[in-house]
Amino acid sequence: MGEGLNAVDWAVLRHNYGSAEDVPLLVRRCAGPDPDDAVDAAFELCNHLFHQGGWICSAAPAALPFLLDLAARAAVPLPGRRVVLRLVRRLAAEAGRVEERFLDPGWHPAWERGLPQVLVLLTDTAPEIRRDAAHLLGVCDSPGELVLPALTRCRQAEADPATRLDLVLALGRAVGRQPAGPHATEVLELLHGLLGAPEAQTRLAAVHALAPNAPDLPAHQADLLLEAVRDPSVELWRHTSSVDAGAQGVQGWTAALFTERSPAFVLGLLEDHPDLDQRVGALALAGGLLARSRSMTAGLLPALAGRLDDPAVEIRFRAAELLACLGPAAEAHADQVADLLDDTAARGTRKRETVAEAALWALARVNDPRCVPGLIEQISRTRSGFANGSTGYPVTAGRHYAVLPSLREVLGFLPDHAELLVPAIGAQLDAVTDDAVLGSLCQVLADWGPAARAAVPQLLGLLEDDRTWAAAAHALAGIGTAGIGTAGNGARDLLLARSSSGEARADVAAWAYWKVAGDPGPALEAVGRTAEGKIPRPSLRRLAGLGPHAAHYADRLRAMSTDHDLWTRVEAAHALWATTGDTGTSVPAMTSVVQGLAEGAYSPVMLPAVRHLTRIGPAARPAARLLGDVPSLDQRLLSNGGWRGFTQDDAIRAALEELLAFCD
Repeated sequence: MGEGLNAVDWAVLRHNYGSAEDVPLLVRRCAGPDPDDAVDAAFELCNHLFHQGGWICSAAPAALPFLLDLAARAAVPLPGRRVVLRLVRRLAAEAGRVEERFLDPGWHPAWERGLPQVLVLLTDTAPEIRRDAAHLLGVCDSPGELVLPALTRCRQAEADPATRLDLVLALGRAVGRQPAGPHATEVLELLHGLLGAPEAQTRLAAVHALAPNAPDLPAHQADLLLEAVRDPSVELWRHTSSVDAGAQGVQGWTAALFTERSPAFVLGLLEDHPDLDQRVGALALAGGLLARSRSMTAGLLPALAGRLDDPAVEIRFRAAELLACLGPAAEAHADQVADLLDDTAARGTRKRETVAEAALWALARVNDPRCVPGLIEQISRTRSGFANGSTGYPVTAGRHYAVLPSLREVLGFLPDHAELLVPAIGAQLDAVTDDAVLGSLCQVLADWGPAARAAVPQLLGLLEDDRTWAAAAHALAGIGTAGIGTAGNGARDLLLARSSSGEARADVAAWAYWKVAGDPGPALEAVGRTAEGKIPRPSLRRLAGLGPHAAHYADRLRAMSTDHDLWTRVEAAHALWATTGDTGTSVPAMTSVVQGLAEGAYSPVMLPAVRHLTRIGPAARPAARLLGDVPSLDQRLLSNGGWRGFTQDDAIRAALEELLAFCD
């Protein structure tokens, strides 16, 4: 290896971090006597040559023969050999995916020369290496006829159960690359024969191997798949290289075989099972289906409710959390959820969320007053399983993030119960020292508007404090003149003074003064100070709130209503209409932002756009006509995973119904 490494001009080759001059040292460290250092070097080599993929660097083909040599050396620590072989697998798979311009021309010749070495690894003494080699041959782009004979022979001779599964999957992938020819015919007959194998996981592997070229097969073999996934032997997949997962991973992997949105397979998984991982995975898959399709609710809801009395904390929590996600659609089960309000058992997560907290959230989603006492207690707690702040999760096909929103977000669903909740918030305003918590509580009060008037005395006190005044001003602005009444006389003086003080948040004071005192002057001055160039988004919203008082900004708002940034476009168009009544510019601008809804595409900016169009009224009929069929779409309209995706779907549909009714 030493002479071969020295014969390569590494300095002219490149990897993800620049010159490949460091590759020889890393390769030598992989073969060194220190096992820990060898593994570290293997990971570093992987990072250099692959990193996050996207291209095959010039150093990769030069390094390939040395990587294969390391993978074959019994003297190299097994973990290091596996890391190196996984690197080769990633490179080989990426080489079959990337565009030619991102593929070094030396890769394919190097791979062809190295393929015989990979085939030899199928007979290595370590089963882990044999599994990794099988997986590699499954994902590479070598023609099936070159690898099928070796894979077939090795499967016949293989005694290790997990390796046999990897070999079955590799045969399926390889024959998929070249489904014609004598070897392919033989392999397809073998795989079809394995559908009747005595081992449940072999049958499962055979369906997965055949499904890419037989998409209807999983539906015909649904009972076989369900039986295999629920069988205790499913844990064998943890030891495979191709799947490397237990029950939950295999559930998701297998559910993805079904092309139709049918809950039948997931309903089967939701049936009672003694294994906790099986039950957790079934609920996660159910959440994934529900997040994708509204029509799944009727079929899955009874099974979810049936899990509310599960003996496991995690299952009770997840079932209640999913009912919260479904909101009004799950209201019929509110009594069962309410029975969990005293269930203080906690999950084994970092946040230690309790079942009772999930129940509070589920009841809040249906505006059930039984959640109020528990939320009053939550407001005063220092420890809570609710999120610390507003968080978002990506949309992950087939999976659901079982997490709770922040307490502020939960309270936001309960303006009807503000009279009972405001005193608890007011008491906290006097005691809280955390600025983030204070801001969160004041945001709730602002969202509730005049219904939060009982908190005005505490807010007035906060106005006098340099640390807390801005949060209090924001809340008072939301409550407005109708909520504050004569109690706000002192607030008006304080806000007016701060609006002209030159403080960093003077614009907040000016806006609050307008909402409390009805005098637009300070707010207009504040907008003017921030609008010398492009008007920032918060100022656009304030201009809309100022209405005709801000009409002299019309030309700039009209220009900004074509901005490439969609949020700016929507807020500018709305402000233009609010200040001038111009619908000729504002309606087309906002309609351009929401047109994707007609095809089921959703982004958060669409919700305010639809609401603004509704306020405009009959002039927004072009948008209403465009979106008329959206409420009948089965797919959920969302951009986030977890609970937020469900509430996004509910909110945009409610807004659309209002728009369509208003413009009918």
